[in-house]
Amino acid sequence: MRRDDSVLLVVDIQERLLPAMDGHEEVAAAADRLVRAAGLLGVPVLCTEQYPRGLGATVDPVRTSLGPAPILEKMTFSCCGAEGLMGRLASLGRRQVVLAGIETHVCVMQTALDLLAAGYRPFVAADGVSSRFAADRQTALDRLRQAGAVVTTSESVMFEWLETAAAAEFKAVSRIVRER
Repeated sequence: MRRDDSVLLVVDIQERLLPAMDGHEEVAAAADRLVRAAGLLGVPVLCTEQYPRGLGATVDPVRTSLGPAPILEKMTFSCCGAEGLMGRLASLGRRQVVLAGIETHVCVMQTALDLLAAGYRPFVAADGVSSRFAADRQTALDRLRQAGAVVTTSESVMFEWLETAAAAEFKAVSRIVRER
């Protein structure tokens, strides 16, 4: 994975949805670390919200860390159905999409499968995704591996984006990693 070919997609980490997730605090923290590292490394970030009137806004600190990144509302489970998302991805000219968010077995999985079908390479940050039940999360990660998505961790993503300790951003990203 290379930062100049990556996009980070934050999926539905929302106020009324997140608290019901298994390990919800770590999911939000991992997503926030990825958003901040992406900002330091010039990796574009997109975010979705599933029916925000009912499920609330993206949680802080993730929302704050997003800065000017677009937040796209959706009703479809797959983010690929959010108005404008596929056009934005195409305009970026990047083929690797790192996914963090909820729920793993619904919106994250359907998004990753649709991205695969559209010729993108999804990377799922396992510590940055969850479901209400651990079995749903694990089964979805297994299915995504079988389908050709890469299951990784947020820390692995950040170090792959860096590539070398000689990178100018190494110390700043290392500080983010050590927050875990």
